[in-house]
Amino acid sequence: MGLTKKRKAVEAKIDKNKIYSLPEASALVKEVNLTKFDSSVDVHVRLGVDPKKADQQVRGTVTLPHGTGKTKRVLVLCTPDKENDARNAGADYVGLDEFITKIEGGWTDVDVIVATPSVMPRIGRLGKILGPRNLMPNPKTGTVTNDVAAAVNEVKGGKIAFKVDKAGIIHASVGRVSFPPEKIAANSTEFINAIMKLKPSAAKGTYLKGVSIASTMSPGITVDTKSFI
Repeated sequence: MGLTKKRKAVEAKIDKNKIYSLPEASALVKEVNLTKFDSSVDVHVRLGVDPKKADQQVRGTVTLPHGTGKTKRVLVLCTPDKENDARNAGADYVGLDEFITKIEGGWTDVDVIVATPSVMPRIGRLGKILGPRNLMPNPKTGTVTNDVAAAVNEVKGGKIAFKVDKAGIIHASVGRVSFPPEKIAANSTEFINAIMKLKPSAAKGTYLKGVSIASTMSPGITVDTKSFI
């Protein structure tokens, strides 16, 4: 299938032979956006790790200074004594048994699930459904905690979780095209710095192999990795 006129015009703005600074890429990603809606801006980070090895897994969380620009839907699975805390913090859904049943029936219409440690044995069987969607609560990402109010506040305030995939790449949304370039750059820097701090000791050679930034359906823009090393 041939490229549309809009696509050709957009691709012409990107020099494929150039490696852009982060401020340049953050400004350019707004210019090459093709959608009529407020697209997400995603950063893709290619790492020099072997994800098949347990000691080279890269997984963590980071709170973006300017948020993601998206209101995340949060489900809190907890016992009745924690329900008011979760609701007061702004959780969209709160409960336990009814949501376990809904999830078993295929419902996953949320962005983040927070759970208290006491209910984890009850929801362990949901792993096959929630795991592939990166929705399974995990202590490493702060989504298994007794302080459900703090967890909900962090998610609503711009906290995101990330994990290296099978190809050794981490993908994350760091804002929207409506953000000023400075905010896109600041969020991207915070995200990549968080990844840099998690470099596995077993990883050899170049850790940060490549960084690109793109909005929904737009071409990717190569970003200079040296600014993060």
